[in-house]
Amino acid sequence: MFSSFEKLSRPYLFSRIFADFLMVHTSLVAALVASWIRGTHAASESVLFAEAQAAVDQYLHLFLPLSLIFPAAFLLSGIYRDHTGWSLRRRATALLCGLAAGLVVFTSISLALLPASSLGSRSLMIFGALMAITLFSARTGEWALFAGVRKRVARQDHLHSGRPVLVVGGAGYIGSMLVAELLRSGRKVRVLDSLLYGDGALRNVVQDPHLELIVGDCRNLQTAIRAVRGVDSIVHLAAIVGDPACEQDHQVALETNYAATRMLVEVAKGQGVSRFLFASSCSVYGASADLMTETSPTRPISLYGQTKIDSEKALLDACDTSFRPTILRLATVFGLSPRPRFDLVVNLLTAKASVGHPITIFNGDQWRPFIHVSDVVRGFMMALDAPIEQVGGEIFNLGDSKLNYTLTDLASVIGQRFPNATVETTPTTDRRDYRVCFDKIRTRLGFECTKNLAYGVTEIQAAFASRSILDYSSYQYSNQKFLSIAGCPTDQDELDEKVMAAFSEAPKLAASTPVAAAL
Repeated sequence: MFSSFEKLSRPYLFSRIFADFLMVHTSLVAALVASWIRGTHAASESVLFAEAQAAVDQYLHLFLPLSLIFPAAFLLSGIYRDHTGWSLRRRATALLCGLAAGLVVFTSISLALLPASSLGSRSLMIFGALMAITLFSARTGEWALFAGVRKRVARQDHLHSGRPVLVVGGAGYIGSMLVAELLRSGRKVRVLDSLLYGDGALRNVVQDPHLELIVGDCRNLQTAIRAVRGVDSIVHLAAIVGDPACEQDHQVALETNYAATRMLVEVAKGQGVSRFLFASSCSVYGASADLMTETSPTRPISLYGQTKIDSEKALLDACDTSFRPTILRLATVFGLSPRPRFDLVVNLLTAKASVGHPITIFNGDQWRPFIHVSDVVRGFMMALDAPIEQVGGEIFNLGDSKLNYTLTDLASVIGQRFPNATVETTPTTDRRDYRVCFDKIRTRLGFECTKNLAYGVTEIQAAFASRSILDYSSYQYSNQKFLSIAGCPTDQDELDEKVMAAFSEAPKLAASTPVAAAL
């Protein structure tokens, strides 16, 4: 327990103890004075003087020495430990336990030693109420103040480091929006992307002087080293995304989603980059009737889900004092971005309704958590801004419990915007079915979604109404269709093939290969 005090400076620790001790005595004096005033309306002058003298004596000879009980109780409850990374509930619980223990012991001893008719015995209830109010008010105010200070300091550290944030996959559906937001926040940004789906998503920001674009494959060792060198932090979004896209070529999916992640981890550690954000997926939960938390069993039922959970394991296995990855398991994303996608269920069904096509619901009783793409970006920004002690080595479900819907519920939301839409239901072999709990990211980072399904449906409807999007079925809007036409990217370099082969193996085998050792 005492090791956590090392993170707190002695002046700060002593100032907290002194402040709490001062609140104890202020509450005691206030309670004694309140009790004394309460009895002045019917007492003679001599009685008032005697009670005042008794109150002073009881304070000096009983309450003053007994007040040392409170620092001891607070110490044992953990109030004076370093709270970085503690949830609000855990902090409040520690505070309540310390206060309750102190009051119980203090009151018990005081009642045992005080005369039955003593003025002091009437003050204990007032003291308890005052102590609870002052301590909770002061401590919660301190938490709010220092939480804001830590976030500002962390953000300023990023801005003043002069080093860019590397976004791997920065030209994609999520990455293009994240890059724009990072630039708006004043950060320098470096993007590594193969531009497999084109460069259109970055056209609005490509001329920004704070943006550096490296066109290359994240599976290429030399390209990865070049991209990582000198960066402040890494956001890894590059992947063959989605079950159908991964089925196009299992080997490419394995290399891009898993082997390249393992390689980037080694390169990041070699370059001294400690902050590494990884985009995982709630699809790792597979199918379950339970409400899934970050500690729930993972049961991926697709290659895509399996590569994500394998990458998570590789990241957590690599975690140490100098490398602190953060894993964000994304809910099912929807909404428009500079690189629109209509192979996502909300976007696809809304697009069909927008052009008068029937809406087909597969297994309508299946649950999915949803999140708008702009809220995904907010989640990554909050994780980047947070102190690394708060998020490093952690897994967070990224979403909001309010956006857990069945697919039938989703059809109902879309139907409210398109009352004439035809809804068809049919069974499917897709067994994914999961509801997800997002309490951890809400309590730890204060994250909540700002956009609901209705917002996403409305913005897609508006895009079709304005004819900014015409044919939702075009291959450019679907990962699987695009890869089926253009083909999956393949390694041309012999070294790249060997590197990917090494990192595609189980970690214990890859660690013994010359390629891994060379990193």
